[in-house]
Amino acid sequence: MADPSDTNAAWFARARRVIPGGVDSPVRSFASVGGTPYTVMRGYGPFVVDAEGTPYIDLVQSYGAVLLGHAHPVVTAAISTAAALGTTFGAPTPGEVLLAEAICDRVPGCQQVRLVSSGTEAAMTAVRLARGITGRNRIVKFDGCYHGHSDALLAGGGSGVAMLGLPGSVGVPKGAVADTVVVPYNVVPELSDEVACVIVEPVAANMNLVAPGPGFLAGLRAACDEVGALLIFDEVITGFRIGPGGATAWSGVKPDLWCFGKVIGGGLPVGAVGGSRTLLASLAPEGPVYQAGTLSGNPLATAAGLAVLSEVTEKDYAGLAARAARFAAHLTAVISDGGLAVTVPVIGPLVGLFLAPRSSGPPVPLAAPVDYVTAHQFASNGVYPRFFHAMLRRGVALAPGAYEVMFPGLAHSDEVLDSVVSAAGDAAREVAKDLPSSVG
Repeated sequence: MADPSDTNAAWFARARRVIPGGVDSPVRSFASVGGTPYTVMRGYGPFVVDAEGTPYIDLVQSYGAVLLGHAHPVVTAAISTAAALGTTFGAPTPGEVLLAEAICDRVPGCQQVRLVSSGTEAAMTAVRLARGITGRNRIVKFDGCYHGHSDALLAGGGSGVAMLGLPGSVGVPKGAVADTVVVPYNVVPELSDEVACVIVEPVAANMNLVAPGPGFLAGLRAACDEVGALLIFDEVITGFRIGPGGATAWSGVKPDLWCFGKVIGGGLPVGAVGGSRTLLASLAPEGPVYQAGTLSGNPLATAAGLAVLSEVTEKDYAGLAARAARFAAHLTAVISDGGLAVTVPVIGPLVGLFLAPRSSGPPVPLAAPVDYVTAHQFASNGVYPRFFHAMLRRGVALAPGAYEVMFPGLAHSDEVLDSVVSAAGDAAREVAKDLPSSVG
C-alpha cells in the first residue's frame, strides 16, 4: 500500500512550509489554472511520473530545456563521467571550451560566447555589455517577451509574469526601469540615438507562440543599424531547438548579441552570451564591462550540453519539425471537432495552443495572435485552465499557464503525439459542454 504522505498534495503542503508558495519558480505553480501541482519523482523519454505513481506524457520538457527526452542515456552518461572527475573547480576546464566551440560552429556570425548559469544572467549580461559598448542607457523590449527576472527587463514580461497578471514586480525601483521602453511585438519601433539595444525573442514563446511577422526581424536590424544600437536575440528558447543555427539561420537575420540557455545545458543550469570577438572583447578581463560567476562553465552542465549538441543532427531537426507540424494539424482538427475554437501555430518544433469558446454554427478558423494584446485575449478567456485539467486527467501534462508553448522533442514519437491528440479530442468535448458559446 502506498505511503499516504507520498501524494502530490502532501508534498505540496510540505513544500509550502519551507519554500515560498511551494515552488522555486512561479510558473510551476497552478496559480492560473487552479488545483495542486503534481510533484515529479522521475522522468523517462517523453514521460514524467508524479508522487502518486501516475505517468504523464510531458509536453513541458522543463520549458524547452530537454530536447532528447528525460534521462537520455547519452546525457546521463556524460554527466556521470564528468561528476566522477569533480563537480566544480572555479578554474578553466576543457568542457567549457568544447561547448563554446560547438555553439560558435553552429550559429552564423557568433564567434565567441561567455558561459553563465542561467538565461536571466545571459540577458542581464547582454544588456550590460550593450550599454557599456554604446555608452547609452536606454533599452527597448517588446510587450509579452520574457528575458528573465533582472530588474530592467521585467517590465512587460511574458511567461510567469503575465500568468500572474503582474506588470513587473514589487521591489523593482522606478529607477531600474526608467530607461526601459516597452513596445508592441511585430511593430518596428522608431529608435533614437539614446537607445543602447533592442532585445527581442526572434520567435516569441513566452506569450504562448507568436511568430515574427514578415520583415519584422529585418526591420529591427535596419532600425538598430540606423542609430547605432545593438540588436540582441534572446534565443534561450529558440537556440538549438528550432534548428542547429537557431533563429539566425531560420530567419536570415543576424543580431549583434545572442542569449542562449536551456538546450545548451542538456537539462542542467546554464546560459551564454554570444557575439563577435570585437564586441565580447569588452567583457572583463579584457574589457571594462564586468561579469563573473563562480559556477559559470560548470563541468556537469557543459558535459550535458555538449552531449546534446553532439547527438542531434540536421536530419533530427527536420524530422522533429515535420512531426510537430503533423501534430499541430491533427490537434487543430480534433479540438475543433470537439467544439472549441482553436488555433495551433507551429514554428519548427515549437507548438502553440490558443483556445476559445466557439460561436454557434460551423467552425471558423481563428487568426493566430500577433502580439501580447491578442495573445492575452485568449489567455484570459478562461478556457485554458479547464482544458489543462481535462488533459491532465487523461495523462497529458501541459504547462500550467496559457502563456507557455508545448515542447515536443525527439523522444515524442508519432505514436506518443497521437495519444495526445486523442486525449485532446476528448478533453475538448468535455470542456465545450460547460462553456457559453461565443468566441472570446
